[in-house]
Amino acid sequence: MASGSLRLQRNMVLPTGRHSASLIFLHGSGDCGQGLRKWIKQVLAQDLTFQHIKIIYPTAPSRPYTPLKGGLSNVWFDRFKISNDCPEHLDSIDATCHMLTELIDDEVKSGISKNRILVGGFSMGGCMAMHLAYRKHPDVAGVFALSSFLNKASAVYQALQKADGVLPELFQCHGTADELVLHSWGEETNWVLRSLGVNSQFHSFPGVYHELSKTELEKLKSWILNKLPGDMGK
Repeated sequence: MASGSLRLQRNMVLPTGRHSASLIFLHGSGDCGQGLRKWIKQVLAQDLTFQHIKIIYPTAPSRPYTPLKGGLSNVWFDRFKISNDCPEHLDSIDATCHMLTELIDDEVKSGISKNRILVGGFSMGGCMAMHLAYRKHPDVAGVFALSSFLNKASAVYQALQKADGVLPELFQCHGTADELVLHSWGEETNWVLRSLGVNSQFHSFPGVYHELSKTELEKLKSWILNKLPGDMGK
């Protein structure tokens, strides 16, 4: 771990059997790892668990957040505003990529190869996961983004224009009634990523707001098991 860097607090769900894959699940703005885990447990009426996959729910460090007029919040990065047509706050995004890279490195050191690691998240967490995977770790197993979007001139798009080789598959979900992160922003993000060579799935959920739904989480669970099957060797 780099000296002087901040180590992320993490809440974990250990596999019930032999650990052969890992999943990093990033919360939305103002939440925490434990909060996201509790929310998922509420929606599913049980913890999200796998026989062979360790789930890591890290907590974003507290920082001044511009949409809250500079008030402190657990956010992965700062935003100038919650909109898809403003510049990204790349300094804070890149600082978090560095912290999350240390988390990925810890899994690799424990014997989990990069192609057995999934990254994803809800809302801001999904956006962060796309930056982490497509700009810094294109060799992970896949990415998921729930109720998330990328800004129109995102550094992710710029990176993908220069990318060569296989890109991680994207699993994206969005509620049609979302008033905070518009469904159209999610759709546009998906369309641009597909045009840049990303193999992706986009699932719309009629009447769902800026929230997690049981159907969505069950679909996500199936996708996770498809990307990280349990009968792998090591």
